[in-house]
Amino acid sequence: MYQLFFKNWHVKEVAMIKITNTLTRKKETFKPLEPNKVKMYVCGITPYDAAHVGHGRVYVVFDLFYRLLTFLGYDVTYCRNFTDIDDKLLNRAKKELGDLLRYKEIADKYIKMFGQDVRTLHCLDPDYEPRVTENIPEIITFIQKLVDAGHAYVSNGDVYFSIKSFESYGNLSKQNLDDLRAGARVQVSEKKEDPLDFVLWKGTEPGTFWESPWGYGRPGWHIECSVLGNKFLGEQLDIHGGGMDLIFPHHENEIAQSEVHNKKKFVNYWVHNAFVRIDKEKMSKSLGNFFTLRQVFEKFDPMVVRYYILRHHYRAPLDFDFQELENSKKSYNKLCNVFNDVDCKKVTRQDVQKSPVANKMLEFLCDDLNVSGMLGVVFENLTEFKNNKNELCLTKTLLQDVLGLTLEPIAQEKVEITPEIQKLIDERVQARKEKDWARADAIRDQLTQMGIDLQDKKIK
Repeated sequence: MYQLFFKNWHVKEVAMIKITNTLTRKKETFKPLEPNKVKMYVCGITPYDAAHVGHGRVYVVFDLFYRLLTFLGYDVTYCRNFTDIDDKLLNRAKKELGDLLRYKEIADKYIKMFGQDVRTLHCLDPDYEPRVTENIPEIITFIQKLVDAGHAYVSNGDVYFSIKSFESYGNLSKQNLDDLRAGARVQVSEKKEDPLDFVLWKGTEPGTFWESPWGYGRPGWHIECSVLGNKFLGEQLDIHGGGMDLIFPHHENEIAQSEVHNKKKFVNYWVHNAFVRIDKEKMSKSLGNFFTLRQVFEKFDPMVVRYYILRHHYRAPLDFDFQELENSKKSYNKLCNVFNDVDCKKVTRQDVQKSPVANKMLEFLCDDLNVSGMLGVVFENLTEFKNNKNELCLTKTLLQDVLGLTLEPIAQEKVEITPEIQKLIDERVQARKEKDWARADAIRDQLTQMGIDLQDKKIK
């Protein structure tokens, strides 16, 4: 498990962070519920398959946020769940193992793989990683309270949340309820009182899954995060995050059931990252247009993948492109070559804020996680940094401890120098001696297409 050396710092004042709140659609100054303490919940995966690049983006983004908050002196408690009971899991168990009730074996397999993948991306472990199936009693108790208060109702063994009982439904997603109802009536269940009511408990055959006051069954999707957030972080959260596809209906439904249950505001800051896209479409397993993280790791060092994700602002769509990964590899290697061998002592936030240049980097990060702005300052000052160890160390600390980059040089692939390649290299050397720069550039481009990246030295 990765740990930050500054995890237990406690300071009276911390730098201000501005973050875009999906609820208000505005960039707001972050103020925690309790001074210097932050409760952050991020929706986890449904472990029925290998994690793809879209998943990688979500958890790298919120790892960055977690690291930044901690570096600034906040005591952060971070919870990320596993939806380890779901139709997709059951279907995969039936397909692979011939028995849908063996879903736990599928969940165990992919939870293990997911943990390996996100740690390979240098994401820190959350404080809590609860599974839905390990918290069924709490889920049943939560649902029963909703039923008793008239916010939910039982229908033929299922339990539904009544959205009419929550006046603010739709505020997060800015959805028009009449329009939603019109679309939902086509597939409405006869069990529902309203087309938009959502399931809290799915009834099943007697003796299967879990026994409840409403008969045997299993939880619906939305209830889990309300219950797990409540159990591990409390009735009110500072930050709740995930991909933007979760805004509706998942997070909208979480708000409804949590706020009528607890009778208080559920989350202060809703934070969502944009999609990773392939050919302008969201990368997803349902569309079949995805690359798993492991597939990408076969071609690129995981730190290049992390760096590539971080270079794109979290609220902007990321159009996945292997050529951009190649460009990121070169850019990242440039940082590694400058910072890897620098031996630094412990650096504090206060040290960073004393340096105008390093503090500017920190200000960019605090401005809605603007990594590209921060990296712009880094590259603008690389030449000056080489002659200033203090600035090198301040910057290295931000790159490693906040951006989560190891800065270890990437092993270069060995390329066989064939007679054809050597002939081109010799011709280019001669062209440079003769100051035939057009010919030298043309040969360089030809070699680049062949996978050869030349490093020029000064001609004597």
